[in-house]
Amino acid sequence: MEERSIAVTEEPRLISSESVTEGHPDKVCDQISDAILDDMLRQDPHSHVAVETSAAIGQFLVFGEATSAGYSDIQGIVRRVVRDIGYTSSEVGLDADSCGVLVSLTEQSPEINQGVSRLKPQEETEVSREERYEAQGAGDQGIMFGYATDETDVLMPLPIYLSHRLSFRLAEVRKQGIVPHLRPDGKTQVTIEYDDNDRPVRVDTVLVSTQHDPQVAHDWLMAQLREHVIEPVLDEVCGDAVRHDDYRVLVNPTGSFVLGGPAADAGLTGRKIIVDTYGGAAHHGGGAFSGKDPSKVDRSAAYATRWVAKNIVAAGLARKVEVQVAYAIGVADPVSINVNTFGTATQGVSDERIQAAVRKVFDLRPAAIIDELDLLRPIYRKTAAYGHFGRTDPDFTWERTDKVDELKAAVAAD
Repeated sequence: MEERSIAVTEEPRLISSESVTEGHPDKVCDQISDAILDDMLRQDPHSHVAVETSAAIGQFLVFGEATSAGYSDIQGIVRRVVRDIGYTSSEVGLDADSCGVLVSLTEQSPEINQGVSRLKPQEETEVSREERYEAQGAGDQGIMFGYATDETDVLMPLPIYLSHRLSFRLAEVRKQGIVPHLRPDGKTQVTIEYDDNDRPVRVDTVLVSTQHDPQVAHDWLMAQLREHVIEPVLDEVCGDAVRHDDYRVLVNPTGSFVLGGPAADAGLTGRKIIVDTYGGAAHHGGGAFSGKDPSKVDRSAAYATRWVAKNIVAAGLARKVEVQVAYAIGVADPVSINVNTFGTATQGVSDERIQAAVRKVFDLRPAAIIDELDLLRPIYRKTAAYGHFGRTDPDFTWERTDKVDELKAAVAAD
């Protein structure tokens, strides 16, 4: 039998991440839940909130638990968020002024409340900080992950960072009328080629799906998005460091996208957890963020581990790092902390030394996280679209690199 040789060509290493616009039905729900949280925290910083939102055609259901000294006009908040996003007419699939809003909220379970309640303001002055930090346990058991990498200036993976920037720009050109005939719902996805040293070297594919008016021609939309959305973002983010002169562009691959938002697909709070974090580049503990006050470690500890990871990379201790932390309900101290640098740690510095330094520098008890990152402020609605990480807004305190010198000193001292 004749033998045939098969030529083997090395495939490029491609990694993709996606983002969605604020008009995506799941993101509409995230923003509503966080707007409700903000309203309660604005009135009572000690509010305990775990609010979910679901959306269907012309209908929203807000449900969950909330214990607060304030009063929130839930229906009014829902309509304001929906209106701000751009759903103002049945022609685009949803009218903020006529949609239905159902509310089903109960108080937080007393069994949970007894383990997570902060001391009252008058009580806090009577105890030491240490006693106060020990008094507030974690709101639930679970594991949380933080991640950072030096492949972008904001220490985020390039695929998810580009995807978010494209989604934000897509909404911006819609709201400013730069590209007419766009509607609120949309998605982006970016595929990046990496080299053997795990460095991004080339943009391979950019995918944009955007809701639009019925009369829009596909070729016109493609040209508009390339000119006003895709190319400006790639030029700004990639510069000369990452090639973007021969990438493939896909726009609305099915041909049209007229019906969108909750009219086309049901929405639910917490269903975009990978979009919210690192685009699949890191592990995820499974807990969503939106609608939860910071006594819930699903949110506050995920922010804290991003803070830890970003400071490790900013300190030059590793090129990339993933930090895992775990909690037990009602217990203040984490049951475990783990640091993984994927073999990128600075020569002579082990993951164990970095981990020991993290324990010295960062207090990861829930009350300490809340104080250090100032998390009892009404800042959460703006986190609910375009990612919770890699943002330059000063309210995103977990993006600070204020522990670099302490980390370096702690590692050197070991």
